[in-house]
Amino acid sequence: MAVTNNAPTVIARRHSFAAKLLTLLVGLVAAAQIATWLIVSRDNLREARSLIEADLRHATLAFTNIVKDRNNLLGDGGTTAARDYAIKPLFTDPDEVATLASALPSIAGSIHADLVVALALDGHTLASAPAGEIPGGVLRKLIAAAELDESPTPRATGYAYHRDRLHSLVLVPVRAPDTVAWLVLGFRIDNALASTLHEQTGIDLTFADPQHRVVATSLPALKARTLLASPLRPTTDAALATVPLGDDTALVVSRLLPAGDGLHASLYLQYSLEEKLVPARRTERILLLVSLGSLVFAILLGLGFARRLSQPIEQLAAHTRVIARGDYITPLTLQRTDELGRLADAFRAMTAGLAERDRVRDLLDKNVSPEVAAQLLRDGATLGGQEREVTILFADLRGFTTLSEKLTPQELLTLLNRYLDRMSAAIEAHGGVIDKFIGDAIMALFGAPVPQSDAANRALDAALAMEKALVQLNAELAAEGIAPLAIGIGVNTARVVAGNIGSSRRLNYSVIGDGVNVASRLQSLTRTAEYRTSLIASAATLAACCQKSSLGAPPASSASPGSSPSSASSPSSALPTFRPLGTVPVKGRAEPVVIFAVE
Repeated sequence: MAVTNNAPTVIARRHSFAAKLLTLLVGLVAAAQIATWLIVSRDNLREARSLIEADLRHATLAFTNIVKDRNNLLGDGGTTAARDYAIKPLFTDPDEVATLASALPSIAGSIHADLVVALALDGHTLASAPAGEIPGGVLRKLIAAAELDESPTPRATGYAYHRDRLHSLVLVPVRAPDTVAWLVLGFRIDNALASTLHEQTGIDLTFADPQHRVVATSLPALKARTLLASPLRPTTDAALATVPLGDDTALVVSRLLPAGDGLHASLYLQYSLEEKLVPARRTERILLLVSLGSLVFAILLGLGFARRLSQPIEQLAAHTRVIARGDYITPLTLQRTDELGRLADAFRAMTAGLAERDRVRDLLDKNVSPEVAAQLLRDGATLGGQEREVTILFADLRGFTTLSEKLTPQELLTLLNRYLDRMSAAIEAHGGVIDKFIGDAIMALFGAPVPQSDAANRALDAALAMEKALVQLNAELAAEGIAPLAIGIGVNTARVVAGNIGSSRRLNYSVIGDGVNVASRLQSLTRTAEYRTSLIASAATLAACCQKSSLGAPPASSASPGSSPSSASSPSSALPTFRPLGTVPVKGRAEPVVIFAVE
């Protein structure tokens, strides 16, 4: 049960305005920080790749230049050695081959060559230091290339394997004065060369044979083997590729180095992407820390802002419940200078307006009946009315003039208010509407403005209740030493026009018609001593009363003045006794009115 009871509170908090505002603010900040971090990370990666590619191109050019320079040095040294008059004869005399073979190491040492090969003019090997053959027809291709060179010092370069080691070769002619032989000089492609290039360029190099075995590298052995095990295969043109190397990623430029028919060497130049990204990653970590700090700050700021914004809204919402209870006295204490402050000012103005409206309504209810007030508020204060059947009750206080001479104005007003209060209560208790107070007289309506099917019955019951209320009031007055009051009541039912009467500036809900005059006349007739009654009703009221009671009583107009009281009354105990009083003329009316005393 505890979970069930707390669930609405959790949901309410989760979906509160403050929670939504906080979520929006934090979400925007988080989205902005994540987007910034992603953009920076992407740009760092792009920049790193661009820099690595430039470095690899530069390293490729550096490798080419180094090889070219080494070849030039070897070529110049070989050309100098070939001009030695003591050595030239060794190339052309078959009997001096052994002597030539013993002289080649000296040549290699003097020019720092790792390989020296003496070739006959037709290209076959005369001697080699160290001993061994160069496979793949490389030497013939070098001779062919040199023969096409028309420079004063023709030479040709290439790559070849000697004793399974990769060498860079340069071929120079031996002239006496024409070319009588060829001298090939080479330097070995090994780890020392790769390390030298790495130190100069920062780029790692790996050389591989046709079987993808490591020939030379500046990388650790494991990484070099991983590189060669990748699907990457070099071509004659350099190509950039991304290759994973264990926990590292390298950008690689590869080249194909031809080394004879069917033979070649592969050159891989690689740079660690993570190594290049180290400064960028440091910046990204700093940016990430700043982003997290900004997010925390945004959460704290959002909480404060959301609380500062939601608390006034909650205060306004709480005050609406105060107003809903009808409490316009409790003030709204919200004091702000922003939009919420203006909303609070509007709220106070609205509260004042509602208080004024209720005050007006209260005054309206006290000056007109609640039913009339409700109709005015619902339909508006417009002139006009409609015809309907209404029962009108007139009540007048007898001997009021004489009484007013014996009392002071204040005492008289107090007594009159006590009297009117008791009479009004009796009328309203039976659904009657106080039309107006005319001095000490009361005009009440039954059936207007709210239609009532039993308006006549209510009017007679109200009249009898007024007489009983007067008896109680007289008992109180007697105890106070005040003379008793007497009342006369006239009741008539007729079709009249009911509605707002007056001018466009001042209205009064009332009824007009002949039936109103008749009711006023019947009230005046209660002063006739021979009638011995304080309540007179017309035949129309009697007929309406009997009809609504569905008792089948004879029409009141058929009763004669000389008949007994029971002849005109209903057998039902719910109806009062009607005593015929005959007919009376009414001023301004051609036909007389049949009247009855109600007892």
